[in-house]
Amino acid sequence: MSSRAAAKTKPREAPDALAARPALLLAWYDRHRRRLPWRAGAGEAADPYRVWLSEIMLQQTTVKAVGPYFEKFVSRWPDVASLARASLDDVLRMWAGLGYYSRARNLHACAVAVLRDHSGIFPDSEEGLRTLPGIGPYTAAAIAAIAFDRRTMPVDGNIERVVSRLFAVEEALPQAKPLIQQLASTLLGPSRAGDEESRAGDSAQALMDLGASICTPKKPACALCPLNNDCAARARGDQESFPRKAPKKTGALRSGAAFVVTRGDELLVSTRPEKGLLGGMTEVPTSEWLAGQDDAAALEQAPFLKGVTRWHRKAGVVTHVFTHFPLELAVYTATVPPRTRAPEGMRWVPVATLADEAFPNVMRKVVAHGLGM
Repeated sequence: MSSRAAAKTKPREAPDALAARPALLLAWYDRHRRRLPWRAGAGEAADPYRVWLSEIMLQQTTVKAVGPYFEKFVSRWPDVASLARASLDDVLRMWAGLGYYSRARNLHACAVAVLRDHSGIFPDSEEGLRTLPGIGPYTAAAIAAIAFDRRTMPVDGNIERVVSRLFAVEEALPQAKPLIQQLASTLLGPSRAGDEESRAGDSAQALMDLGASICTPKKPACALCPLNNDCAARARGDQESFPRKAPKKTGALRSGAAFVVTRGDELLVSTRPEKGLLGGMTEVPTSEWLAGQDDAAALEQAPFLKGVTRWHRKAGVVTHVFTHFPLELAVYTATVPPRTRAPEGMRWVPVATLADEAFPNVMRKVVAHGLGM
């Protein structure tokens, strides 16, 4: 962005207004902070394990969806050492349904690294945190600020929205991210030389809460916002048009077949490769998922099972949308005699225990459709 464009993006404001923002934000937060299961109470020290766990779970997921999973995890694994000693299979089972499964694999790898390399204690700096598996720039900044009160400002979707409206940032995301990061840092307020304690964690969480409860994507409650007096977007009356976003590119529809095979009260399943989409998760046998693939081509990829001469196609299809492409799966069913051996790399599991398997959401849909559940 040119200096002229940047000047247009950042309205000229009185120094007093700029200096007052961090204090106004913290005063609002002290009155209206959300109660969240991973958040320390006012005046309490944050638990780095709970902060880290919540930040990993909250990536591309809502607070409402994460709450029950967080409670299950900390109940079973109350600290990073116990999580590190768990098996990856157990972690994936507990994670099933939360999506973006590479996060679960990185979560376990990170716990192992913290126990092995740091004696079970999280590094307290952004630089140290970024050496751990699954922790990128945003997550490192969030943990450093919230768990250790380091003077840094993590920028999530809520903070992007608040800042882009406050400063009327015209540049579209994702190109605007560096500028929004720079502007968000001004809301930390001043600190004394050599003093890193500036309630950085509270400042970040205040902006997150403001975006979640007041500066919402649609119909923001501007009258209740502590920063409304000098919000550039509010002054213009086009708050809901921020942040500016580049058009999304949608991947081509992929198609395939899923094969639901039962042997009495057992279901045929396999485990996906560790690397790649849905790595390490449980699935029923499927064809490849390809753009333009027809049913006949997908059916040719059915697993070979002794005694299966015909597959029964269920009416309708199972649909699912991944980050980069939508998917449609035709579901075929078959029943095999007792003692039928599973093909190599597959196994039989009791239908009664399917809830304990690490099925991703798309496979839960497939199984429910195939079994009529």
